[in-house]
Amino acid sequence: MNKLSTSSPLATSMYDTVVNQLSQTMESLGMAPDMRRILAVTNNEIIVHFPVKMDDGRIEIFKGYRVQHNNILGPYKGGLRYHPTLEINDAKALAMWMTWKTSLAGLPYGGAKGGIQIDPRKYSIGELERITRRYTYALGDNIGPDLDIPAPDVNTNEQTMAWIADTYMSTKSPLERSNFKHVVTGKPVGCGGLAGRDRATGFGVYLCLKLLFKSWGEELAGKRFIVQGFGNVGYWASHFLINDGALLVGVQDAHATLVNEQGIEVEDLLEHSKPRLNSIKGFEGAQEIDSENFFSLGCDILIPAALGNQITAENASLIKANVIAEGANGPTDKEGEKLLLARNAVIIPDILCNSGGVIGSYFEWLQNRNGEIWSIDEVMQKIEKKISTAFIDVQGVAKEKDVDYRTAAYCLALTRIETAYKHRGIFP
Repeated sequence: MNKLSTSSPLATSMYDTVVNQLSQTMESLGMAPDMRRILAVTNNEIIVHFPVKMDDGRIEIFKGYRVQHNNILGPYKGGLRYHPTLEINDAKALAMWMTWKTSLAGLPYGGAKGGIQIDPRKYSIGELERITRRYTYALGDNIGPDLDIPAPDVNTNEQTMAWIADTYMSTKSPLERSNFKHVVTGKPVGCGGLAGRDRATGFGVYLCLKLLFKSWGEELAGKRFIVQGFGNVGYWASHFLINDGALLVGVQDAHATLVNEQGIEVEDLLEHSKPRLNSIKGFEGAQEIDSENFFSLGCDILIPAALGNQITAENASLIKANVIAEGANGPTDKEGEKLLLARNAVIIPDILCNSGGVIGSYFEWLQNRNGEIWSIDEVMQKIEKKISTAFIDVQGVAKEKDVDYRTAAYCLALTRIETAYKHRGIFP
């Protein structure tokens, strides 16, 4: 089916996808089998069960995860997601992608991921706060500003990060607490957050598209695009693309699929979705169609910005877009990618396309460590420089080796990690 899928089988397939990508790249690079043995496994897999008192007085038990894949380049870094289908293989795959992503972006980080197996829509704000704080306490010293730095992901936000920071800091002595503010990134600006962090991922998606079309001698003005997922990434990517003259003609989330050939007003759609728990259903500025027809919409650009493995062998042949910008992590599976590449579609891979978020997180981390406060203009310039450098590097390798952008991105990321292992060796 072509509808936005949230079923649990994604967990295993996402892990299979990332391991397959790793194996293919390492084989093409001729890397030593020892490197594959190291990178194909995670360093630590943490599962916690913890009780929380609900508003009605009953006790509910929750299951949380934190997977730490590799830290050869620096502290573990990666988001926390709240989703009912989250499982350990899900977190393992996402943590591995974070290792490649931080390496490609040239950041001094490794990869991690985690979260709670929960549907946050079913809980009150007070319950979510208690769940978040109890999860943080359960993780204990498995996270820390120089060990493992969480950030927002699916269904988490700056408020979630503020609760985590406050809980973690409260476990430290009063004299030390201010030294642990950067235990998480993606915090509200008022408690150590970075101006512009909210739009960093979506801005990165937009910037990669702008750089791609510029390299072809084209502009974004007049390009038609569709977006799967209207969360933080989907909204901000659309916002920047529209400001550059592109036309949003289709949007899909878990509740509805909307189409307007004349263009969907993204700010109006945002205002519609806010009071409806971010659902786009019922928006009057577009026509609602069957979800199965989303990928077959006529457009130049497709931005999958929802969950993993949405583009598969079942629907890839329906896609009209010639450019796919992966705003989500792992939205394209192996067979779906084969079909797209066979017809010369260009896929800007997730570890490049959505790296704006972790790049923004890096600058927030630096800002907290150094006791500085940067303006939003300074921040956006820093993010643009990092992403532009990574994009140009990937495009250069793609041309030099005559490979697709994902293979080129993996070549760069894995080579940097291999170099670090060669220099440091294996202890003892």
